[in-house]
Amino acid sequence: MPQHPNLLLIMTDQQSADALSGAGNPYLRAPAMDRLAAEGVRFERAYCAQPLCVPSRVAMMTGRMPHELGATHNVRSYPGCAPILGSVLSATGYDCAWFGKWHLAIPTEDAATHGFAAEAGLSWNPFDHRDALVPRSCAEFLQQRRARPFFVVASFRNPHDICQWARREPLPQGDIPALPPPGRYPPLPGNFEVPENEPELLRMVRHSYTRLHPTLDWTPDDWRQYRWAYCRLVEKVDALVGRTLDALRESGHEDDTLVFFTSDHGDGGGSHRWNQKQALYEQPCRIPFIARWTGATKGGAVDSRHLVSSGLDLVPTICDYAGAPPPPGLRGRSLRPLIEGRAPEAWRDSLAVETEFANMGERSDGWMGRMIVTDRYKYIVYSQGERREQLFDLREDPGETRNLVASADRQAVVADHRRRLAEWIAETSDAFVMPDGR
Repeated sequence: MPQHPNLLLIMTDQQSADALSGAGNPYLRAPAMDRLAAEGVRFERAYCAQPLCVPSRVAMMTGRMPHELGATHNVRSYPGCAPILGSVLSATGYDCAWFGKWHLAIPTEDAATHGFAAEAGLSWNPFDHRDALVPRSCAEFLQQRRARPFFVVASFRNPHDICQWARREPLPQGDIPALPPPGRYPPLPGNFEVPENEPELLRMVRHSYTRLHPTLDWTPDDWRQYRWAYCRLVEKVDALVGRTLDALRESGHEDDTLVFFTSDHGDGGGSHRWNQKQALYEQPCRIPFIARWTGATKGGAVDSRHLVSSGLDLVPTICDYAGAPPPPGLRGRSLRPLIEGRAPEAWRDSLAVETEFANMGERSDGWMGRMIVTDRYKYIVYSQGERREQLFDLREDPGETRNLVASADRQAVVADHRRRLAEWIAETSDAFVMPDGR
């Protein structure tokens, strides 16, 4: 087993943590993703840094929160205030390439900044590089003879096509099967209804961004169709993930390659009558995160205890395995002890996620939100509107149906989580203003 493995990051787009058959979802089959989980470790409490494409991806490639980078919506210009993982590993001696959807807010031709091979077929426009081309591009790269280890990103767009499906537009990555009879649609989720005392800002978003949320007059059957289509899109991308894993095996590098599988963010999936991302509920924020290195990871392991941030923890983890010095000042942790089944010296007891609502992902109205999640609770606060705060007991109410922020017996919990979030805001020089002005 090599001291510094090859590295393969497989990333889907808009896939929630529960959109895995191996995680108990009976309405889809994803054998390739299940295979990775069966041969590696799956982290059940993994969150993105921000539930939107560019902010999440830039965070994943820098180890910084989006607000620290000035990349809080789908901007096309990255200020370059933190090194990109590709450039860090290139300087360490890795051959780095990225195939598929880009969305890093860096010109693809600027390889000196991002560090990935310019010939990788990158494009800002996600329509320019279809998902179906990614496995073949990866296979061609993996078959090349080289003296250096590699870091490859296989970036797929699906199940993001659910956005076009909701708007009844053509699907950029190709069609899915025709709708079956209603009896074969998945049921509505148990948390389908909007929770009592939901923050007003979420209603403002639904009614203002109607192209993103063409769901205001949807019937329950419309939502069930949406859930059916989403499952088919997960299955569609899973087949391509399988072809990518097959290409890795055929290249002879399966045993010396550490594979990570994740998504940039999730999708509302009809929970709380929410489609799309950006809200701070579990479905948009919690993502699949799997690590597999044959012979080093215990197959079928599930970590349901440790809070993991793809935006903060991926860079230090990959740098740890690559023997690369991580960029200074990172707040994330290397997942290596957890991946290898060892107890870490210490671990975080809370994790922050942020959001900035943007119409079609690009025009921001300054509507923001922040959340802090701990072992049991999640506290959310939005920047304006009535009823700005939410508190959920994820142990007793994993569907986030009961807002406890005004409950007399949870005021100590509310105060503790307000304090934790205020400390994080101060530590990261975040301009977000808490309800008490902090």
